[in-house]
Amino acid sequence: MSQTFWLFGAYLRILADEHQTNSTYDLIEGQFPANIETPLHLHSKYSEQIYVLEGEFTVFTNKEKIILIPGQHLFIFPNTPHVVAASGKQVNRALTIASPSGFAKLIRTVGIPGSDATRPPDTPNDMGLFIEFSNETGDVILGSPGARP
Repeated sequence: MSQTFWLFGAYLRILADEHQTNSTYDLIEGQFPANIETPLHLHSKYSEQIYVLEGEFTVFTNKEKIILIPGQHLFIFPNTPHVVAASGKQVNRALTIASPSGFAKLIRTVGIPGSDATRPPDTPNDMGLFIEFSNETGDVILGSPGARP
């Protein structure tokens, strides 16, 4: 079974999920093109830690703007409104740890399976399914891409 998916322009590979970790965490590797960003959101049921492998990410929280380069990481507590933006000019790659598990299930449910990080799918992700499933995982969308906390 493929563990690589496209989710709103990002190519995501599930490295560990609830099945391997007894639901304690998910480990996701993500590849993001320049200038892509998440909508303003928060996670009510899990924390998120981002570790940058390549490129640059800018994280906006309700308290600050943090620029992360390779080797740097940031822990985001549950219920923290935030935006994660791929701000590097080329490929941007990061690891995300979500604890407890939940994020990998969202990726598997809403993501479009893919085996090539250079070939995005022709069809978009189902926003209705994403919003519906986000209620289950505790992900709350607070604004569209471009909105800031």
